[in-house]
Amino acid sequence: MADPAFSEGRGRRARAMAAELGEDVPGLIGLLLLLGVVGMALLAPWIAPHDPAAQSVLARLAPPAWLARGDPAHLLGTDALGRDVLSRIIWGARATLLVGVAVVLLSGSFGVLVGLVAGYAGGRTDAVLMRLVDIQVSFPGVLLILLIVSVVGPSLLTIVVVLAITNWMIYARLVRGTVLSLRSAPYVEAAEIVGCGPVRILWRHILPNLVSPLLTVAILEFTNVVLAEAAISFLGLGVQPPATSWGLDVASGRDYVFVAWWLVTFPGLAIAVTVLGVNLFAGWLRVTTDPREREKRFGWSRAARALAGRAQ
Repeated sequence: MADPAFSEGRGRRARAMAAELGEDVPGLIGLLLLLGVVGMALLAPWIAPHDPAAQSVLARLAPPAWLARGDPAHLLGTDALGRDVLSRIIWGARATLLVGVAVVLLSGSFGVLVGLVAGYAGGRTDAVLMRLVDIQVSFPGVLLILLIVSVVGPSLLTIVVVLAITNWMIYARLVRGTVLSLRSAPYVEAAEIVGCGPVRILWRHILPNLVSPLLTVAILEFTNVVLAEAAISFLGLGVQPPATSWGLDVASGRDYVFVAWWLVTFPGLAIAVTVLGVNLFAGWLRVTTDPREREKRFGWSRAARALAGRAQ
């Protein structure tokens, strides 16, 4: 049975964070944009007005509904095959978000594990693991992605695995540097003295101190993964028809950019809005989860209130 005091404390912290988010307008806007994109992806079967793969030659290249010759049945127009652009954007959110989340989870888990082992073990283990990181970083990321995808073949699973392989190093370096600084902390040394094993020390005493930087890096890396997936799909090596993603939609409309601008504009705006929302929310999350940044924000707010009181 849950402790009532613990549950009350968690509820109080959640309300405090919600109040802070309400005062941070950019962070709140970012969260609302993210919730909108996630909700669009989850509710795609119910809110998409048409089948994203349904073709109609008679309706091809129809402009958005508010332009001349626009069809109210196709709010954002149709593509060269008569497919509804709005429906493809709604369904494309699923592939784009799935790739972003899966890559962050895979690359983050592996990178954190490598960084923990390298930073805590030190010595030869640290040297070997960091040299592997240096070797991985030395390869051009885009070239490596294109090479592997070209050899293995394009698919959603291939994109996830390849992007995870090329993105784990940043987590490893971040975690390794933090663990090195915490390795000699008094509470870690005290845990070693009382007989705690390395796994317990890493899990209970070091890893909680990595939550704030890891959350920030993971969210920002999510935006990089979304852009990378869009670029790979744009080159024809990502998501393959009849499935859809925003990058694939941009690639499909590039040959009609001067006669049907909406084919490139609206999927591109979807990518831009998602990346903007993630960056805005990451800025608020970084400040909220970092005690030093919270102290700075508290000091600034106190100073602003004091100045306002003197002005009155």
